[in-house]
Amino acid sequence: MLTHMGETPNRPAAPGISDLEVKDGQIIFDSVWSSLERELGREKLAFPREIFWLNGAPGAGKGTNTAFILQYRDYGADPIVVSDLLSSPEAKKRIDAGMLVGDREVVEILFRKLLEPQYISGAIVDGFPRSMVQVECLKHLFTKLNDLRTEFRGSVEGIRFPKPHFHILVLFVDENESVRRQLKRGQEALAQNEKAQRDGGPLAEVRKTDLTPEAARNRYRVFKERTYEPLQSLRDIFHYHFINAQGSLSEVQARIIKELQYQSSLELSEETYDLISPIPLASQIVEHARQDLVRRLDDYADRNAETFRQVIDLIQGKFLPIIRAHAISGQAHVNIETTVFDDTLAISMFIDIFSERGFHAVVDQHRIEIPETIVAGTGKVITRVKKVWRVSIRFSGSEIRRGGA
Repeated sequence: MLTHMGETPNRPAAPGISDLEVKDGQIIFDSVWSSLERELGREKLAFPREIFWLNGAPGAGKGTNTAFILQYRDYGADPIVVSDLLSSPEAKKRIDAGMLVGDREVVEILFRKLLEPQYISGAIVDGFPRSMVQVECLKHLFTKLNDLRTEFRGSVEGIRFPKPHFHILVLFVDENESVRRQLKRGQEALAQNEKAQRDGGPLAEVRKTDLTPEAARNRYRVFKERTYEPLQSLRDIFHYHFINAQGSLSEVQARIIKELQYQSSLELSEETYDLISPIPLASQIVEHARQDLVRRLDDYADRNAETFRQVIDLIQGKFLPIIRAHAISGQAHVNIETTVFDDTLAISMFIDIFSERGFHAVVDQHRIEIPETIVAGTGKVITRVKKVWRVSIRFSGSEIRRGGA
C-alpha cells in the first residue's frame, strides 16, 4: 500500500479499501470523503471556490503556463502539482515507467491538500483527473460541494461553502511536437546537471521518459488513451477549456486569456444559481434512470401484479404485431381503445416496460365526442365521449439497401 504525504504512518486507511484494487469511483470517493469527515468534521470540508483542473499532453507546457494562469486569476497560493504530492518509492517507480498510481491514493492526498486554508479563494491542480475513476471522483466532489452549500446556506458556516466553480483546462499538442519537447527537456536537464556537478548549483529532475524517443512517444500515447478520453466526458458538466498549445509562449497565453474571458461571461451569479439549482442536471437524472426503472418494474410486479399482467397482455396481443410489421422503419403509431389505460399507473407501466426493452413509447389521450341522439323539440344533440389512446413507439429500425443504393 502506498503511503500518504502529511499523514502519520499509524493512521489507518478506510476499512476494506485498497487503492490499487478498487476501480469504482463511487466507492473510492465515499471512502475518502468518509475518512475526511470523521477526522476533520463535516463543517470543516470547505474546498476552494474555484478550481482549475489542469491537464495536457506531455510537453504541452503545463508548468510553463501555470504561473501565468495564477497571475491572471490572482491566486495567492502555488499550484498543486499532483506528481509532486506522490513521493513514495513505489509511486516514483510507476511514474518513471509512465504509469498511473493508485486512484484512491491520489484522491485522498489531493483532497487533503485542497483543504489547506491558502487555497480557499482558488486553486490550480496540475495533473488531475487522469483516469476515468478520477473523473468520476471529480463529479462526486462537485455534487458533494453543492450539497454542502445547500446544507449550510443561511447558517454561520454558510459563507465557507460558496457555489463551486470547476474548470477543466486541457493544453494540447500533437504527438511529434510532444516527443520533440520531451526530448529537448531531457537534454536540457542533463546539461544542467553536468554543469551543476562541475560548477555547483541545483540539479534538475531527469525524467526517464524524456531520454528516448520510444519512451516519450509511449508517454504521449498513455495520455491519449487513458487521460484525454475521460476528460472529454466532462465537457457537458464543467467549464471546459481546450487550448492549442503549439506555437510560441505568447501565442498560447493569448489563447488562454481569450478562452477564460469567454467562459467567465457564461458563469451564473450566485442568486441565479440558487434559483435553478433545485433542477437536477440531465446527467444526474440519466445516471440513476436505469436503477430507478428496474426498481419500478419490480415494484409493479410485486404490488400491482394484476394490472401489470394486463399491460403485458395488451402489449403482446395488440402492439407487438404492429411493431413487427414496422421493424424496418423503426417507428409504429397505434390508435387503440382500451379500458386498461383508464388507470394512470397502467400507462406508467406501459412506458417503463417498453423502455426496459429498448423502445421509446409516448402515450397521448384524445377525447372524441360521438353524436348519438337528438332531443325532440329542442334539437339538442346528445353525445358520448370516446377515448382514443394514441401511442407512438420508436426503436432502432433495420435499413435495407436496394440495388446500388
